[in-house]
Amino acid sequence: MAASGFEIPLVLTQPDRPAGRGMRLSASEVGARAHELGLRVEKPATLRSDAALEMLRSARPDVLVVAAYGLLLPHPVLDLPPRGCINIHASLLPRWRGAAPVHRAILAGDAVTGVSIMQMDAGLDTGPVLFERSLPIEARDTTGTLTARLAHVGAQAVVEALARLDELVPKPQDERHATYAAKVSKSDAAIDWTRAAEEVERQVRAFNPSPGAEAVVRGVPLKVWEADAAPGSGAPGTVLASPLGELVVACGKGALSLRTVQRPGARRMGAIEFLRGNPWGGGALFR
Repeated sequence: MAASGFEIPLVLTQPDRPAGRGMRLSASEVGARAHELGLRVEKPATLRSDAALEMLRSARPDVLVVAAYGLLLPHPVLDLPPRGCINIHASLLPRWRGAAPVHRAILAGDAVTGVSIMQMDAGLDTGPVLFERSLPIEARDTTGTLTARLAHVGAQAVVEALARLDELVPKPQDERHATYAAKVSKSDAAIDWTRAAEEVERQVRAFNPSPGAEAVVRGVPLKVWEADAAPGSGAPGTVLASPLGELVVACGKGALSLRTVQRPGARRMGAIEFLRGNPWGGGALFR
């Protein structure tokens, strides 16, 4: 937006959070970039205070643009800018409203996703859509790679939407097709080997880079970062013998070849390298 010539009188981002191994307080990427651009940056813990509302009023915005802010906008904030509040959402609404639309699209096996520029209202991603751009989900997309592509598309889309704001016609969402993308928890990433190999493979991609799909073998937790569906059958979770030294695990339907794994405290490594230090034969059991 700054590069396209829009005046940005105020940038709001969440307060600095502990990050990294040292858990030092770090600014968000939005906050850091805004500082580089010399913009005014504020980090209120809430937008429900009189002070926060007065701060917004003093900036006299024509429109508020929201992207993954993580705080709900109360009615007084939604009503403040004369041209409303618009949100950049990483799905084709009304599919995957909510906090984790990229994860959920990959988990569900969706072939297409995209970016919606929507007019915000009091609901959770329920406002009318002003503008959208679709994007195919590639066979090896992870949440990390797909989010990066969507961010690029979203940046272009919001600039175009702002330039055309007077001519865009808000399109109400069809509630019959609404789905909810619940926030991801660590328990979601636990692999259930009774599921089909294709489903587990999508789970691995959906939880890369965070929190990482996880299984336990011989009492040791193991993160699985890359995997492919493979031929094979057996009791779910059983390591199948392989002449190529691959780490192939039986699923409820088919099998999964684990390509990149990680033990706690160790680096990520390919399956063959991992097996050199963990020479399991066929029959070891994942759970």
